[in-house]
Amino acid sequence: MAGFNYTGVNHRVFYVLGIPGQEDLHMWISISFISYVFILLGNGLLIFIILTKSSLHKPMYLFLCMLAGADIVFATTTEPKALAIFWCNYREISLNGCITQLYFQHSSFISESGILLIMAFDRYIAICYPLRYTSILTHSLIGKIGVVVFLRAHCTISPMIFLLKRLTFCRNNILPHTFCEYIGLAKYARDDICINIWYGFFVLMSTVILDVFLIFASYVLILHAVFHIPSQDARNKALNTCSFHVCVIIPFYGPGIFSVLTQRFGHHIPLHVHVLLASITMLAPPMLNPIIYGVKTKQIRDQVVYVF
Repeated sequence: MAGFNYTGVNHRVFYVLGIPGQEDLHMWISISFISYVFILLGNGLLIFIILTKSSLHKPMYLFLCMLAGADIVFATTTEPKALAIFWCNYREISLNGCITQLYFQHSSFISESGILLIMAFDRYIAICYPLRYTSILTHSLIGKIGVVVFLRAHCTISPMIFLLKRLTFCRNNILPHTFCEYIGLAKYARDDICINIWYGFFVLMSTVILDVFLIFASYVLILHAVFHIPSQDARNKALNTCSFHVCVIIPFYGPGIFSVLTQRFGHHIPLHVHVLLASITMLAPPMLNPIIYGVKTKQIRDQVVYVF
């Protein structure tokens, strides 16, 4: 790969290595990335069932449909390129292609985070105000919420693209990863990237971290309301409906937080481990979400059986 590393010119083409130092194992590692097929099938089936079955046109399922759509976009931004590296040794990606991948990767991730926040709000309304649930979460309001969630994601990510486009890349054009990273790409520029770093930090704090805090606050209120329900059966039912959402939150935020912590504090951890952790972060949530809701939700499970 040394022949790909040129200096003194503004690079318009980059080379994505895959799993650094594990090139001999790429074919075996690619087996886990075939889960992309299951991501497409599982989330696609979930969207089809929810949209075609009128009895599922309820707020919780409509938000789940949005989540499944974001999952497909999120996985599609990186997995086809990773499989091209593993199977065909096709490592080349243009600068514009890399920036496009970054744009949809980050915007879909922030969209998913926003949808998970709205799903927590949905559970809060269902448990704390059950008699007003349908009057509060109307289809009109759900549509507006969806538009706001996606607009927030795209409006916060768009400046990152302009901040990258202004840079001159002439230090290196080899990316030791399976996909393009925002700071990983920016650090190869000869220009000052302080504004890129600070804006990336601002986006993280104003979207994902804020969402995590609000989700936590909503569950504090939910648990407070649940444990004041006099009926044990009603209490168990309320906790059961929340368990679906919690099972989705953990694989979405958990691997990402762990990956960030290992990058920040795990300097002794080999590079290929960091890359594998980041890849798991991209694969796990989109693959697990349809399984969790398909197995735990009787209405969806019955419709899946009916379809097949």
